[in-house]
Amino acid sequence: MITTTDAVRVRVLADRTEIMDLVSRLGACLDDGRFDDLRSLLVEEATARTPGGEARGRDAVVAQASRNHRPDQPIQHVITNPVIELDGDRATVRANLVVHFAEPLADGRPALAPAIQFTMGEIYRFDLVRTPDGWRFAGIETSPVWMAGAVPSGPRTAEAG
Repeated sequence: MITTTDAVRVRVLADRTEIMDLVSRLGACLDDGRFDDLRSLLVEEATARTPGGEARGRDAVVAQASRNHRPDQPIQHVITNPVIELDGDRATVRANLVVHFAEPLADGRPALAPAIQFTMGEIYRFDLVRTPDGWRFAGIETSPVWMAGAVPSGPRTAEAG
């Protein structure tokens, strides 16, 4: 027999799993340059505050991410150590982020061992809300902790969400 306590535990585990998947999808969208796919991860009134700027509203957040991630430069977000705090239909997440920017590609193909131009360690802080379609980002914030290498030239200055 499933008890109320068991049902609550299952709900908490399901929420945590969905939130982890959402965080992973954010990194994948940024890495792959799939900025239109970011829309489905954000609520309409989403906000972002990163070294790449501040944005209010889903369209502005997507535009900021697109501006700050050049399509010709390989990038990889490594998001670790998530701490998820659930509070009903709201949640917060604190996670570590190491983002690597490799040298831009000349021919569009990935290099076997590209030179790393810039690496940044940051703290991600997310505010999430449960919607009829599942958990979505209401707020994305990054705080730099350390940097190594030359800041990429062009519109991208650092991480943007």
